[in-house]
Amino acid sequence: MSSTLIKCVVIDDEPLAIQILVDYIRQHASLNCVSTFDDAVAAKIWLNNNEVDLLFLDINMPDITGLELLKSLEKPPALVFTTAHREHAVDGFDLNAVDYLLKPISPDRFAKAVAKLETLFQPNEDEDYIMVNVEYRNVKILLKEIVYLESLEDYVRIHLKSEKPILTLSTLKSMVEKLPTTIFQRIHRSFIISKNEIKGVTSRKVKLSNGTELPVSDTYIDFTKEWLANHSK
Repeated sequence: MSSTLIKCVVIDDEPLAIQILVDYIRQHASLNCVSTFDDAVAAKIWLNNNEVDLLFLDINMPDITGLELLKSLEKPPALVFTTAHREHAVDGFDLNAVDYLLKPISPDRFAKAVAKLETLFQPNEDEDYIMVNVEYRNVKILLKEIVYLESLEDYVRIHLKSEKPILTLSTLKSMVEKLPTTIFQRIHRSFIISKNEIKGVTSRKVKLSNGTELPVSDTYIDFTKEWLANHSK
């Protein structure tokens, strides 16, 4: 399954609150913070000239409140309210907020909000890319560029056709969940291959388009048997 990158903006009149949210956002590969504002009026001007997917928006701010800001936007994006005041929750949900985070916001509570957002922004099954985190940046990788993925303990190295390999902090199990099974196949505890890049198969090895030969473990031996049966003629 592919994942989508959610472009978000943080608006809060407290610099520390902004920094906490930015730090949390960086821990989730599905989120990309494109801007922050500690001034709601400046945020309003920017948002009416730029498109984003999501706002993390404080309610109590000087000049104009978060509620007033949201109502003034020509094309309001999805919304997560962040506030120290529980009594504003009703207003938040009246405005179809995805979630309402009460300060101080814990990492676990933020993660639950992200899970909701990922469900909301889940792309169609026919999306042709995945997003991975590389050195604190979100990087888009086209599925057609992937030859195979290699597990390196807490990291995964993604081998590509036209670029150098990309190293991302992840597990092969989590990558399996991102990738469509129609295209990708796990053949070993350390390897996932693109079926489109197969050039040859034996009972114990797969040869890929870049010349790499990878082992097939007993767990996945049925895949090579099926492939050989379908390509024997």
